[in-house]
Amino acid sequence: MSATTTNNNNGQGVGYYYDPLDGPRTSRRTPMACQFCRARKLKCDGLRPQCTNCARRNCACNYIPVSQTTK
Repeated sequence: MSATTTNNNNGQGVGYYYDPLDGPRTSRRTPMACQFCRARKLKCDGLRPQCTNCARRNCACNYIPVSQTTK
């Protein structure tokens, strides 16, 4: 990803320009959160058999499959 600094009259950088030719910015999402993380609205890393949040709290980590929906 290339970014170009834009300058104001003082010569100080004020921001970055994102080059659209570099492709879209994507983040990896966990396909499914465990029940503990869902109930507490935590970011689940999706590790199996036990995610990091459940391991840290020493609780059961259960993944219940969600039915696939089409858009």
